[in-house]
Amino acid sequence: MTTATFDELLKVGGSADVTGWDFSWLDGRATEERPPWGYARLLGGRLARLAAVPGTASLDIQTGGGEVLAEAPAFPAAAVATESWPPNVAAATGRLHPRGVVVVADPDEPPLPFADGAFDLVTSRHPATIHWTEIARVLRPGGSYFAQHVGPASAFELIEFFLGPKPVERRGRHHDDEADAARAAGLDVVDLRTARTRIEIHDVAAVVYLLRKVIWWVPDFTVERYRDRLRELHDLIHRDGPFVTYSARHLIEARKPD
Repeated sequence: MTTATFDELLKVGGSADVTGWDFSWLDGRATEERPPWGYARLLGGRLARLAAVPGTASLDIQTGGGEVLAEAPAFPAAAVATESWPPNVAAATGRLHPRGVVVVADPDEPPLPFADGAFDLVTSRHPATIHWTEIARVLRPGGSYFAQHVGPASAFELIEFFLGPKPVERRGRHHDDEADAARAAGLDVVDLRTARTRIEIHDVAAVVYLLRKVIWWVPDFTVERYRDRLRELHDLIHRDGPFVTYSARHLIEARKPD
């Protein structure tokens, strides 16, 4: 357990760089189980197979800082990624341009800035929003959307600690609802897997970092506004050990009919 004081931990979490979608800053402060399927490995295999086919194209939506996409061993000749947050656009550009991936600044609102049927493969890891009609539009016939999404009630033990009970919101992003939306957009859901993973948070600096980075968890979060609740959480961790919450993930593949 850390010997840092409450105020020191607030300062550490409040000054950490939250650019990109790399959570390695949390090493030693929080842990999260990974889903069993290994999304980055599966994604890399699909992109490598596509790279072996001339004239193919891929699109990664909401790529963050490009951390996961950059793990792929190879890319098709036309590989594109989109991102909306300017610091992430810069990070992704630096990481992906040397690999031949074009990064496009996009507001994550319809329409996607691409022609109909432009891509053989559309991917995303943990998109904040999923515009199924646009995904279906930019896929070529026979193309696939392959993604790992955040599922329902993810980190809600932490979210509700700050905001109180959210029974309606707990249903949001349910895998069955998303599969239905994909079908409504004209896609065939060919794979859907789910997992519930354990998260342990070891100090309040990690909480501050997470709520600054994953801004939709507690949308009005500032250290000053929630100082009293942060203090309660600090005391709880000090007394009982790590704060435990759970995250849902689902792997989904949806194919556009030929």
